[in-house]
Amino acid sequence: MDEKDWVAIKTLYEEKNISRASERLFVSQPALTYRIKNLENELGIQLIYKVRGGIEFTSEGLYLVNYSEEMIKKLQQTKDNILNMRNEVRGTLRIGVSSNFAQYKLPKILKKFSSEYPDVQFNVNTGWSTSVMNLLNSSSVHLGILRGNYDWYGVKTMLHEERLCLISKREIDINNLPQLPFIQYQTDSSLKNIINSWWHNRFSEPPLVTMETDRQETCKEMVKNDLGIAILPEICLQPSDNLYTYGLTYKNGEKVYRNTWLMYNNDALQLSTVRAFIDFLNQNPKI
Repeated sequence: MDEKDWVAIKTLYEEKNISRASERLFVSQPALTYRIKNLENELGIQLIYKVRGGIEFTSEGLYLVNYSEEMIKKLQQTKDNILNMRNEVRGTLRIGVSSNFAQYKLPKILKKFSSEYPDVQFNVNTGWSTSVMNLLNSSSVHLGILRGNYDWYGVKTMLHEERLCLISKREIDINNLPQLPFIQYQTDSSLKNIINSWWHNRFSEPPLVTMETDRQETCKEMVKNDLGIAILPEICLQPSDNLYTYGLTYKNGEKVYRNTWLMYNNDALQLSTVRAFIDFLNQNPKI
């Protein structure tokens, strides 16, 4: 077995479908099927079997999936360590980043970092913070940038603090919120909990939810067209939106914030690329 076999098995396990896996691997379906058959013949076992709509792995196949994931991880670590031995800042930096931070902050950060360290490449995974947390726990990334509070056994440093804001197209009385059309959006549990906590602190009635969108940007566009009100992190708002914004506060006057954290394992500091990126973030907090 070699690296291509490991990647093929891992991808096939993630997709549970030969057609989709072959598309991700940029190979034909017959080529992928041939590779799997060769592995089965070489090992004398059956790796997969067909089910309606795709495939499933046998117990032997699942064992090989775990082996493949472990070998891919070890190979990545080996490549990182070899590059690090040169005492140069070069190689691939693997980062997991929450979607909002990735959209509004990360491009400028990576552009400026690249101008200082042109020999560093990036492997970036974006998604909800819960997904980034999973990437960190599985050591699939060197470091993670997450929003909300998560327990972490490694290093956890606050990068950014932002206000949560109520937004509306026209001026409103915040005491009348339960009677106004409220637009929700899909997001991670951390942000949902903060919003729900604030609402229950201020009102005894539930919000009058009239829409639920899949993205925060879609939600904001609905508000811009005067279809309702919403609560969004400050990072999503621009002066050009021409919206009324009201920073949230609890009854006791405490402001409602959501924090962005940089998380990594101390072992990652052995890599020059990781050290350079962390130093860069600390030296440029307002990018």
